[in-house]
Amino acid sequence: MTLGNFKQQYLVRFWSPVPAVILAGILSAFYFGITGTFWAVTGEFTRWGGHILQWFGVDVSRWGYFQVIGLQGSPLTRIDGIMILGMFTGCFSAALWANNVKLRLPKHRIRVFQAIVGGIIAGFGARLAMGCNLAAFFTGIPQFSLHAWFFAIATAVGTLAGAKVSLLPIFRIPVQLKKVSDTLPLDQHASRAPRYFRIGTLLFITFVMWAIAKALDEPKLGYAALFGLAFGLIIERAQVCFTSAFRDLWITGRTQMAKAIIAGMAVGTIGIYSYVQLGMDPKIFWAGPNAVIGGLLFGFGIVLAGGCETGWMYRAVEGQVHFWLVGVGNIIGSTLLALMWDDLAPVLVLNFDKVNLLSTFGPQGGLLITYGMLGMLLAAVIYWERRFFNRKNHQKLQTI
Repeated sequence: MTLGNFKQQYLVRFWSPVPAVILAGILSAFYFGITGTFWAVTGEFTRWGGHILQWFGVDVSRWGYFQVIGLQGSPLTRIDGIMILGMFTGCFSAALWANNVKLRLPKHRIRVFQAIVGGIIAGFGARLAMGCNLAAFFTGIPQFSLHAWFFAIATAVGTLAGAKVSLLPIFRIPVQLKKVSDTLPLDQHASRAPRYFRIGTLLFITFVMWAIAKALDEPKLGYAALFGLAFGLIIERAQVCFTSAFRDLWITGRTQMAKAIIAGMAVGTIGIYSYVQLGMDPKIFWAGPNAVIGGLLFGFGIVLAGGCETGWMYRAVEGQVHFWLVGVGNIIGSTLLALMWDDLAPVLVLNFDKVNLLSTFGPQGGLLITYGMLGMLLAAVIYWERRFFNRKNHQKLQTI
């Protein structure tokens, strides 16, 4: 393969979702084994909200939520913080390589409303459940935490409700038709592609060198930066968005991304299991009403906003202003949850158990149950896909 073919195949074209998400699952397992924590983002976004409040003179040191997740240090001294910095760098580098960076403003005021309000709802729900589409789903289920299954099922229901609401007439943007005499070319700005590719390469190499230097001094932070860079490349090149996985399931019947996510969790599960057998402790959270309520809110919010935590990150660096607003909403929502935690936690969270499936059913039993439920989840997706298109074909036949 020539250098030009490699560039076109792997750096410019979008990647197939299934192998990309499987790779993300494998890397997430290694990330846990090397850093001791799981791939997650909204906890760090909540800390950002705490830091912003501190800058304005608000004392958040007594807030119970920050005592749970910690607020010490800065994004550059925390594993989650430096990993997210790597994710943004990876996303931006990948978008530059593909000439996919362009400032794009929301096309209607209703989209601004959706972005901010949906982002707030999703951020609040994610932190109530102690995780988003990553920590309470994609990397939460492989951690053998029962709360992640509660969250996943509730998120599916929430996205169904969000899909129905997002199809209401109020959220439909009026389309203006224009008469043209010929096909209009796509606005690709091909002339800037070589320059963007060089900038992306320089950014990527600079960050890798910085991360390696960091690893020599503080290994976990340096490794976290490199893993974040890889995660960012994957989600941007494969356009990995959990919102589209759920929304497409309900609206169009497309299941490719949903199947890819299940496959990614399957490979991640055996990796986490191996590390647990070596003596590492999985990340287990409360399996209470918080996981269900949080999942419902999160699912509804991400569909209303149009993007989940991974989705808005790569779309934001591509220049889509709508997703800047989604990110701001996420931080606001997660910070609001931190503010209300001391009132909500005694009722919805702290009186419920942290259920580790490996401890409850034994190592082999917990592993088999997890794979059994993943198999059931895949079967449900396949069943829904067939039912959706069978019904659609039946409707077509009736109209003939």
